[in-house]
Amino acid sequence: MARQANNTLFLEEWLRSNSGSTSRSTSITTSHSSSLSARAIIQAWSELRDSLQHQSFLPNYLQALKILLHSQTSLHVADPQAKLLLSILSSQNLLLPVEAYPLLLRLLYIWVRKSFRPSSVVVDSAVESSKTICLELLCRLLDKEYKLISSIHELIPDVLAGIGYALCSSVNAYYIRILDALLGIWGKDDGPQGNVSHGLMILHLFDWIMFGFIKSHSNEKLQKFCEEILEIPNPKYVPFALVMATAGALRALNRSISSGHDLQIISRLRISAENRIEFVAQDLIASTGGFSALLVEVFPLQRLYARILELAHGNYSKMNPSEVKEHLDSVPFKEAGAISGVFCNQYVSADEENKVMVENMIWHFCQDLYLRHRQVALVLRGKEDELLGDIEKIAESAFLMVVVFALAVTKHKLNPKFSPEAQMETSVSILVSFSCVEYFRRMRLPEYVETIRSVVVSVQENENACNSFVESMPSYADLTNPQELLTKVEYRWFNDEVQTARILFYLRVIPTCIEQLHGPVFSKVVAPTMFLYMGHPTRKVAQASHSLFVAFISSSKDSNENERALLKEQLAFYYLQRSLEGYPGITPFDGMASGVTALVRNLPAGSPATFYCVHNLVEKVNILCSDVSTKDTDMWKNWHGDSEPCKKILELLLRLISLVDVQVLPNLMKLSAQLIVQLPKDGQNVVLNELYNQVAESDDVTRKPTLVSWVQSLSYLCSGTTSTTFRGNKSEESSALPLPDPSNRDRIEARL
Repeated sequence: MARQANNTLFLEEWLRSNSGSTSRSTSITTSHSSSLSARAIIQAWSELRDSLQHQSFLPNYLQALKILLHSQTSLHVADPQAKLLLSILSSQNLLLPVEAYPLLLRLLYIWVRKSFRPSSVVVDSAVESSKTICLELLCRLLDKEYKLISSIHELIPDVLAGIGYALCSSVNAYYIRILDALLGIWGKDDGPQGNVSHGLMILHLFDWIMFGFIKSHSNEKLQKFCEEILEIPNPKYVPFALVMATAGALRALNRSISSGHDLQIISRLRISAENRIEFVAQDLIASTGGFSALLVEVFPLQRLYARILELAHGNYSKMNPSEVKEHLDSVPFKEAGAISGVFCNQYVSADEENKVMVENMIWHFCQDLYLRHRQVALVLRGKEDELLGDIEKIAESAFLMVVVFALAVTKHKLNPKFSPEAQMETSVSILVSFSCVEYFRRMRLPEYVETIRSVVVSVQENENACNSFVESMPSYADLTNPQELLTKVEYRWFNDEVQTARILFYLRVIPTCIEQLHGPVFSKVVAPTMFLYMGHPTRKVAQASHSLFVAFISSSKDSNENERALLKEQLAFYYLQRSLEGYPGITPFDGMASGVTALVRNLPAGSPATFYCVHNLVEKVNILCSDVSTKDTDMWKNWHGDSEPCKKILELLLRLISLVDVQVLPNLMKLSAQLIVQLPKDGQNVVLNELYNQVAESDDVTRKPTLVSWVQSLSYLCSGTTSTTFRGNKSEESSALPLPDPSNRDRIEARL
């Protein structure tokens, strides 16, 4: 088992590295090892041989021991040198100073840990006669002198490593006694206090121990651990230590490969470990209100946010950025995934009352994270960007924890054994929480996608759930003039990236449940925000707003259909106004085109809003074309490529010819004709060709005869008149143009 712990030879150093504790041996040796030469090491061994030969132990021999220990990282102790050390220890004639004993024992320890095949004869001579005595001393230390451990925090990894080695010894008589001491020491007065760092040490220690037992087929010890620790534990065991030890055992079981008789005992161990976590979780969550260390020590965002906001007046000299960086480098933070896994195991194992309590704690954490990070981001951005980036790394990790936890909640609660109301409440809580942490989603996570799909399906099927989720969206007033933000911060809603990410989440999710949404809720809660974010400078945000409008205009609802139809028509007027005033600067053409198309398809025949739509599109073309040279032939060469804004709107108008109802069609044809005859010859030819193709491919028997006649007339007008330039919003010459039948009717009909 010497080389098991991730190729780390010393268990105590492995525990330190996995818990965030400072490496004691590293601190001792770093300043010395670089200056030590091979000659100095050889000379030190030579002096120790002299001490044995002369049967005396002079001060320089003690210095030789210290030199060897200073180079312990690179030092190799062979069997002959181990025999030398044993001879010095067992010599009756040598009077060794007290401080020499731990040095000699440490060198022997290096020999055992680093040697690939230490001589069993030498090992037996070193430990066989004293093994029982050492185990007895260890138990007494844990039973009687535990205060010494808590007084020197740096010693805890060494003590735990010693316990690990002791548990792996061949003497089984002390096995349970050592475990009793280890799992009970954390609850004694003046004993070591449990924290995340110590918990990680216990977890990794039992991972190491149990994996070693499994590899060495130590079934007797595995069975005792199952019976004495997992199934019938000592009442004096501290829940904190017991659950971490059990989690470590589970970790070892999950990465082990077993067969035959081993499979039976490992299966029993796994079941017992899961049950033990369940029993511990019942009491632990009930008594502590949840695994609060996860949110306090691993993700200490509340403390960091409070500290920053205290200094929000611009005096950041008191803020220590290294505090955040040190936490990012700490092992508790790097082990956040493992800790979150233990937390989720506790949740799954708790009773329903405590599950609800833990859920509410996490959902509240998400909302607090959104509010505080929004404030901090506005305060720090542009001033302390590096500090803000480091804090966001912690928040990103917290986002992962929330996603993993939410998936565990989903798998537990979204099933038929829970009432539809309970499933609805859970789904809405998860969606709202995800909206709060959406800003920190920087990658595509399968757990995130799986959770979203599950809860969205639940919300889609429940009218109350849909409305409850939508009503959780921040109000228009809160979005544009948030009272909770600092008054000294100049606030612009479109620069608030944290808020924008949250609203974008709503804009994308609401269309999935739009059929269940009440019209008044959409009008009062959704519409103001949707129209506001149509003016957002980020394209994907504005596009999502247009997509939401399309979803609502295209939706239908069996009840209150008249009410919804009236609302659609009311919103259509403002949609056209809002979209066109932002085009081409902000409004994405694709978004506006999809909105206009949905509008003319879904509004009632002859709707005033459809007439308004056509009229405003024509007005927009007039305005846009008056701003450019319409006689520029290059503008018309690539009709379907990247074109001028006025040409895009004109193309949209032509597309509407086959979409608008027949009551609106005459008005659209008249206004379109007035536009087309004003175009330069190149433009007229392009548009007429487009119209010819469109009408020829149409299979609409109702409107096709009318369109054929109209295109014939328009072609005649274009061939017999000279286009004029745009003046303002319309041409003086074309405003009253009639549409006579053309004389070359046969030629046009042939093309159609």
